[in-house]
Amino acid sequence: MLKGKTALVTGSTSGIGLGMALALAREGVNIVLNGFGDAEGPQAEVAALGVKAGYHGADMSRPDDIAALMAYAEREFGGIDILVNNAGIQHVAPVQDFPAERWDAIIAINLSSAFHTTRLALPGMLAKGWGRIINVASVHGLVASAQKSAYVAAKHGLVGFTKAVALETATSPVTVNAICPGWVLTPLVQKQVDARAAADGVDNAEAKRRLLAEKQPSLQFTTPEQLGALAVFLCSEAASNVRGQAWSLDGGWTAQ
Repeated sequence: MLKGKTALVTGSTSGIGLGMALALAREGVNIVLNGFGDAEGPQAEVAALGVKAGYHGADMSRPDDIAALMAYAEREFGGIDILVNNAGIQHVAPVQDFPAERWDAIIAINLSSAFHTTRLALPGMLAKGWGRIINVASVHGLVASAQKSAYVAAKHGLVGFTKAVALETATSPVTVNAICPGWVLTPLVQKQVDARAAADGVDNAEAKRRLLAEKQPSLQFTTPEQLGALAVFLCSEAASNVRGQAWSLDGGWTAQ
């Protein structure tokens, strides 16, 4: 069903985004990658699965860059059938010490970028008569943690945005849903593990255990592969009436 379709996955040169891109590519989906850092390695990894792999280095905090990314996808791939809004950054600080520029950047990349990609992708999906929009939110789109005010605000906003667009498209063949991961051992989270190890004077394995024990009852990290499999399901015919959902994959975090 998905073979020959095209997916844009933002923030996909590593971590969750790359895991989702690879899972979709295994289903025959052509992939437009986006992100900072090494792009050649991820692009080659996707292309090795026998699909067309492109890359655009748009800065997802800049609406003009996002417009250029979407134009690239239209020009090189004939448009986007599957949009995965995954790009995200993090900063941790008490609200009174939170740098204003970091707040603005987190809201721009974690929330506003999804608005810009969606508004540009949706007309083509409706015209084609099929589309999937998947917003990678977080458990922090459902519950909060201290010292993450901007991230929590952005992810709550992304869940709300998901619901609103799902209602607007409810009678169309385009579905809109959010995935809410708990702890995933991405480079972003590994930095928090390293900081905890240094602060607590413990090794990396113990730092991981302590991090998980605070929030995630399974004491296991969710994997990019699991998130990719969920994205594939949400693109399937079986999920054609799943609309406006914030689907947790969090080891029991939000069950508490």
